[in-house]
Amino acid sequence: MKEREKLASRLGFIFLSAGCAIGLGNVWRFPYITGQYGGAAFVLIYILFMLLLSGPIMVMEFAVGRGSGKSVAKSFHVLEPAGTKWHIFSYFAMAGNYLLIMFYSTISGWVIAYLYKMLRGEFTGKSSEEIAQIFADLTVDPVQCVFWMIVIVSIGCAVCALGLQNGVEKITKVMLILAIRSVTLSGGGEGIKFYLIPDFNRMREAGIVNAIYAAMGQAFFTLSVGMGGMAIFGSYIGKEHSLTGESVNVVILDTFVALTAGFIIFPACFSYGVDAGAGPGLIFITLPNIFKDMPGGQIWGALFFVFMSFAALSTIIGVFENIMAFGIDLFGLTRKKAVAINFVALIVLSIPAAIGGSVLAWFQPFGPGSAVLDLEDFLVSNCIMPLGALLYLFFCTRNIGWGWKNFLAEANTGKGLRFPAAMYPFVAYILPVIVLVIFVFGIVQKFA
Repeated sequence: MKEREKLASRLGFIFLSAGCAIGLGNVWRFPYITGQYGGAAFVLIYILFMLLLSGPIMVMEFAVGRGSGKSVAKSFHVLEPAGTKWHIFSYFAMAGNYLLIMFYSTISGWVIAYLYKMLRGEFTGKSSEEIAQIFADLTVDPVQCVFWMIVIVSIGCAVCALGLQNGVEKITKVMLILAIRSVTLSGGGEGIKFYLIPDFNRMREAGIVNAIYAAMGQAFFTLSVGMGGMAIFGSYIGKEHSLTGESVNVVILDTFVALTAGFIIFPACFSYGVDAGAGPGLIFITLPNIFKDMPGGQIWGALFFVFMSFAALSTIIGVFENIMAFGIDLFGLTRKKAVAINFVALIVLSIPAAIGGSVLAWFQPFGPGSAVLDLEDFLVSNCIMPLGALLYLFFCTRNIGWGWKNFLAEANTGKGLRFPAAMYPFVAYILPVIVLVIFVFGIVQKFA
């Protein structure tokens, strides 16, 4: 039997796990919802939920992965008590990973396309209306969307074929340069105040309940827990260090990237009089307007979209690694065979989302303005991930599953921070209710 691959270092494990978690949610979604819900006050609530909500579930995924030595395709088969059917979830988790790539590759393709357009100077001298039209033209052009999707899939598969780990270090370096430039802009200090000084009155205006739910949701989804995305990296790490300490490191790195993205965006918004809560268009429409008027804007804009590309690719590579492991664990494929098969499969499966704004524009599952990628995003983010997180919570705390004692023994093996046994009531009863609330609210919001 072939010995399972292992990561060369603890640092590689932390960066790869964080890379899977760090994505466009950190640098695209986090800044604009922070702007919508009051800046620093929202950030405080978000950090609290990161530690109390996502952190424990991440430890459980790592433990299941390391304890079984398998990806989610086989981890429950190895650990579940005889006669139980926990492994049925494995098939939903695998489907979730494929669904995630099916729409995420399209959005990531837009980011790569914007980097190309920024380098070519296509935004220079354009009016706000013309910049908005560039984005609209991109999303309704099937040739462009499919081409950039294939570029993303090709890069992700090439990296996995070589067995390389992603370059999160490069992301942080580029982000720091951009953050320093942004905070030194004229008027940037107001953006820093907005970002660092809590103003609960502003949050009250936006709706405290909505803000709390948004913080819970962002903390939950940013770490990609619930689909085995973290379990695969747990299966690659040795038992020298406890998993709670490793999870804390990943949470800190993930939060650092999200917070640094805010330092890039908010000072620039206040400097140029842009609404910080402008919504999803903040990245693709609003920020190019800022860069076109900024001295050296083409260079800074290109750097920003380089950083965005790294963020997108870090998640792509992390999820691809999980998908490749499915073929290796289930069918005994070599890494290169798994990559070759999935290269074709992922391109074919991703085409519907890529042409969802053009050829398949008639398909609007949630009403006017929705598209194929909205349906795929909904199935992953609002269904599979929260229900998967519930399953991990029950599997690691119930005797009919792997059980609390087995989970604690695996999580606390090695040097470092230990998972407190006293947290059992919280993770066994309170945390499942919180996750269930996120699930129900997500369903209600979508169909209301």
